Amino acid sequence: MKSNAIVLERPEHLSLESLELTAPGEEDLLVEVDWSGISTGTERLLWNGRMPAFPGMGYPLVPGYESVGHVIHAGAKAGHAVGDTVFVPGANCYGSVRGLFGGSASHVVVPGRRAVTVDAALGERAILLALAATAYHAVSCGGKREKIVPPDLIVGHGVLGRLLARMTVAAGFEPTVWEVNPTRAQGGEGYRVVNPEDDTRRDYRAIYDVSGDASLLDTLIGRLAPGGEVVLAGFYSERVSFSFPPAFMKEAQIRAAAEWQRPDLLATKKLIDDGVLSLDGLITHRETAAHADAAYRTAFGDAACLKMILDWRHSA
Repeated sequence: MKSNAIVLERPEHLSLESLELTAPGEEDLLVEVDWSGISTGTERLLWNGRMPAFPGMGYPLVPGYESVGHVIHAGAKAGHAVGDTVFVPGANCYGSVRGLFGGSASHVVVPGRRAVTVDAALGERAILLALAATAYHAVSCGGKREKIVPPDLIVGHGVLGRLLARMTVAAGFEPTVWEVNPTRAQGGEGYRVVNPEDDTRRDYRAIYDVSGDASLLDTLIGRLAPGGEVVLAGFYSERVSFSFPPAFMKEAQIRAAAEWQRPDLLATKKLIDDGVLSLDGLITHRETAAHADAAYRTAFGDAACLKMILDWRHSA
């Protein structure tokens, strides 16, 4: 079987191509994708060629790790049924074309253990599950922390920052969010969004940076209370460094949040299913897969675009 897929041939050059799919095994699912999201973090780095080198990196590649669709074939040991609506965090099923992260396609073959059944009523919003799990993991650290200090300052009011703020509010806290772009400063729900120049506080206990701006660390350390923590929860293509004396005087802690794990995904799904976490109002732009080039340029170049999704429902 073949799949229409977004192929990044090289930085800033993509096409919609028909690729041969790996045949599904008894533990695999064949999923017909309805929607996939465009990440303004990792996918932007793939798009502009600034993604740091790591195993599996290289062009051509199929990007995307935020896909939602329905199962049209399930192996005997796949753990899902035909007709299930599932979230798929990427796939690697295109032969010589790398799947990095492989979810931006009309059809994907994926191990059943990687897919998560979701409520069909979520529709396109279900693509946000990966970002929500990222926010959840940044705080919980996969359950490895004895004491969790929730963010009282979040840097960046994109989708990840909003999800992190919503989770914090749902837990009974009132974070402050920094945003320098007035276009993105709107939409705070239960928390205040301010320009950092208008914030005089220097006693934050936990600052979560989701901006991906590697140059901010000195500024953030300067806003900490003694013994406070800066969590690097974005993805940074540049070297992250800081001046030692201010960090020494604050006895600052600096933590890098790793990628979410499946328990984070399942815990986040429960928050959504229970009505604790809302995914409403975060998807602002939509485009058909046939117009993917324009969609990617809008996603990375238009500050008003919080989240762009590709609609695959008529791409076969």
